[in-house]
Amino acid sequence: MDDGTRRTIGEVAARLGVPVRTVRFWTDAGLVDPPARSPGGYRLYDAAAVARLDLVRTLRELGLGLTAVRELLAARRTVAEVAAEHVRALDAEIRLLRLRRTLLQVVARAGTTPEEMRIVSDLAALSARERQQIIDGFVDRAFAGLPDDAPGAGLAGPMRSLPAELPEDPGPEQVAAWLELARLVADDSFAARVRRMAVAGAGATPGEPDPGVDAGRLQILGRRALADGVAPGSPAAEALVAELLDDGRTTAPGRRAALADRLATFTDARVERYWQLLGVLNGWPPFEPAVPAVEWWIAALRGAP
Repeated sequence: MDDGTRRTIGEVAARLGVPVRTVRFWTDAGLVDPPARSPGGYRLYDAAAVARLDLVRTLRELGLGLTAVRELLAARRTVAEVAAEHVRALDAEIRLLRLRRTLLQVVARAGTTPEEMRIVSDLAALSARERQQIIDGFVDRAFAGLPDDAPGAGLAGPMRSLPAELPEDPGPEQVAAWLELARLVADDSFAARVRRMAVAGAGATPGEPDPGVDAGRLQILGRRALADGVAPGSPAAEALVAELLDDGRTTAPGRRAALADRLATFTDARVERYWQLLGVLNGWPPFEPAVPAVEWWIAALRGAP
């Protein structure tokens, strides 16, 4: 009950269990009406001001910002609206804490370097939009100035395809994928390699490497050769080259070298790894790597021993 008693700022602070400087800050921020002053110039708070400050303390302990508190006190927003906003903020904070926990688990297992620790710290603080900006910056560097109808320009869109958010409780594999992806796209030589592939042709995988060569058959034979330990340049490898290129015509001079060069143009383990990492983050089905078989063919076509 208001008995007309006015309390000093020290008494109010003691009653609320907060420092005097906090009461002074809330007062100066306009969260209560300006208090009366004693003849000596000291602030004096009536019962209504103390009750209002007690409400401010409660709201602040719940984590509400000063703007939300001010709007609630001014009745510009309802308690339900403020509570809903606070729930959203808490959800975001919980997601961030879970991400940080998983990041630390990855670091603890991986023997992370100081530079990787910096990446870990930065990643934990990034929003989904900021993470997307990292990828967009890489794609912009790789495809800058290329017309939309240029060979390979269609890769730009798919290469930006990050999930809108990491899962509520991301697994170590997803976090490790993000760390690896962040390192990869920060490498200017990787962006330059993707650009060369985009300028030169239609894709980052072999596709149709030669009008007379079936890409699927190339993969099957190459994987079989790797599994059987067939060395490029060996008689067994030469037999596979002849089998692959035999289309009932006399093989044109230089066809082997031309095919090897084309395969090399569109084959890069880092590019394939980029797609694998996006797959981990997006939950895409994993795919069997194509690069090892193609690299075997490049060596075999060039007759490397």
